[in-house]
Amino acid sequence: MSRAELKKVVVVEKIISGHMTNAEGAASLGLTCRQVIRLKKKYRTEGGAAALIHRNRGKKPAHALTDEMKERVAALYRQQYAGSNNCHFAELLTERDQLELSPSSVRRILIAKGIKQIKQRRRSKAHQPRERRSQAGALWQIDATPYAWLEDRALGFALHAAIDDATGTIVGAIFRPNESREGYSLVMQQGLKKYGIPLGLYSDRHTIFRSPNETLTIEQELAGETKPLSEFGKAMDELCITHIKALTPQAKGRIERLWGTLQDRLVIELRLLGVNTMEEANKALPALVLKHNRKFAVKPKKDESAYMKLDSTTRLEYVFTTREKRTLGHGHTLSYANKLYTFAKPTACRFDAKTVVEVRQTLTGEVVVWHDGTTITLVEVEKPVKPKQQKKKASSASPRKTASTYSWKATMKPQRIKRSTNKNQFQEAMYSQHNSYADVTW
Repeated sequence: MSRAELKKVVVVEKIISGHMTNAEGAASLGLTCRQVIRLKKKYRTEGGAAALIHRNRGKKPAHALTDEMKERVAALYRQQYAGSNNCHFAELLTERDQLELSPSSVRRILIAKGIKQIKQRRRSKAHQPRERRSQAGALWQIDATPYAWLEDRALGFALHAAIDDATGTIVGAIFRPNESREGYSLVMQQGLKKYGIPLGLYSDRHTIFRSPNETLTIEQELAGETKPLSEFGKAMDELCITHIKALTPQAKGRIERLWGTLQDRLVIELRLLGVNTMEEANKALPALVLKHNRKFAVKPKKDESAYMKLDSTTRLEYVFTTREKRTLGHGHTLSYANKLYTFAKPTACRFDAKTVVEVRQTLTGEVVVWHDGTTITLVEVEKPVKPKQQKKKASSASPRKTASTYSWKATMKPQRIKRSTNKNQFQEAMYSQHNSYADVTW
C-alpha cells in the first residue's frame, strides 16, 4: 500500500472506533464527508483495509505500449535515427513510420533499453536576451557554419543561411565548400527575390563583410573621405540595407541557435534522404528549409511588414559582384584580369578616351561595364602581339695595336723634373714632357 492509502486506513479505523468524527476525518484526508462515508462502507463490506487499495494496482493500463512496440522503436532508433534527439525522433516516427508517440514516451523507452543521447546538453552561460524586432523584414541575421553535414559520407562543407529576426524564418540557405562571399551573395539573392529588401542586416566582422581599412584617421575624416567597403558591403550600400557588424556571437544569438537546431536535425534528414554529395544536399535543402519554417517560425508582434519591394528592373546578379575602376583606351578597350575587352556594341555608349569606368564581374564570371545603373556588355579581344626584335650579338673586339716605337715603361713613367731656379727653363721642360704623352698612339 502507498502512504496515502495507509493514511486512509488509519483515519477510517479511528472513525469506526469512535475516536474521530466524519468531519474530522474528512478534514485530515482532504475529502468531503460523503466520500468518507463511502470509504467506511467499503471498509466494512469488502474486507477491511484491502478494500481501500486502488483497483488498478497490479494491472497493466489499457493504453500502455506493448513490448513489441517498444522493441520496434528501439530497433528503429539504432538502425535509422541514431543521433536524433527525443523530439525529433518522435516527429520522424510519426512522419515516416506512422507511430504516434510523445517525446516523453520515446525518452522512457530509450532509457529502459539503455540507449543514451549522443549529444549531451550542457548548461549555457546566462546572457540577457535581446527582444525580437516587431515587424518581419526589419532585420536579418546572416552567418555560415562548417560542419560534417553528411557525416562520414563526404568531407565537411559550410552552410550559409539568413534568418529573419522577428519571425525566425530562414529566408535563404545554401551549401558551399567553404565560407565565401559567393555563398553569402546567393543566400541574399534567394531572400530578396522571395521576400523583398530588409531594412537591416546583422553579421559578424569577417573580412567578407568589412574592409580591413575600415577605420579612418581623424585627418581622413576631416578631409571628407568615406569608409572603404568590402565587395559585399558595396552591394548592401547599393540596396540601401543598413549593415551592422556584431562584436560578439551572442549579439546575433538568433542565428547561432539556428546552427544548433540544424546540426541536430539536418544531419538526420539528409541521411534518411540518402544524400551523399554537396550537390544533392543543395537540391534537398529547399524542402528541408520549408519544413523547418513550418515548425519553428513564429508570428511577428505586428502584422505590418517592413520589407521594401524589390524593383523589377533590379538585376541582383549585377549587384553582388566585384567592382574595379579601369581607364578606357582608344577604341573603347580596357584591360581586366590580364585580358583585353571592348564593347560588344560599339554604338551602345560613347566615351572619350582615358575615361574611368567601373567594371563589374558577376559570380558566373561575366564581365560588364556599369554606367548610370545599366550594364554595357563586353567581349574579349585578342591582345596585339608585338613582333620580337632580334638582338644583334656583340662581336668580339679586335686587339688594340700600339706603335712600334711605343715603350710602355719609358713613356708612361713620368720623368722627375727638378725645379730650376730659372723659371723659363722649368716651363720648357714641362711642355716637352706633355708633348711626349700626346705623341703616343693608342
